[in-house]
Amino acid sequence: MDDVTDAGIYARESAYLDRYVQVGAASGRVLRVAFPETPEPNAEDEHPVLDRIFEYLEGLEEVTFDDVQVALTVPTDQRAVLEQLRTIPYGEQVDVKSLAGLTPELDPDDQDDLVLVRTALDENPAPILLPDHRVRDGPSAAPPAVEQKLRSIEGL
Repeated sequence: MDDVTDAGIYARESAYLDRYVQVGAASGRVLRVAFPETPEPNAEDEHPVLDRIFEYLEGLEEVTFDDVQVALTVPTDQRAVLEQLRTIPYGEQVDVKSLAGLTPELDPDDQDDLVLVRTALDENPAPILLPDHRVRDGPSAAPPAVEQKLRSIEGL
């Protein structure tokens, strides 16, 4: 998505989520997606990624975020897990073990690798864009009520 160029913090209230959706962006990439009850005081409410997220939240049609660039400032092994999240199609789900199996160089039968997957999900900087809610038995970086509503949108 080429129009993610404005650096700053952007937030808009979602009646569906009963909280704000807040996006931090810089250098054409999304740095963070959060769901605060109160947005940052200097947050603006217009940004193309916010528009797309709100289309997704309407649930009227399938919305993907494959073209949105996310700046992953996490350890390399966690990055690999988070990048695999994007391969899980809208409306489908996997478990932690399957996600480990999809991730290069991870062994789904190795407990340390399963801990790594759970840690990556828990520390996901951009829920929705990196859809950790599609991992049925893993943590989500989104608050539990938000995670449930995201799963509901996709019929999970």
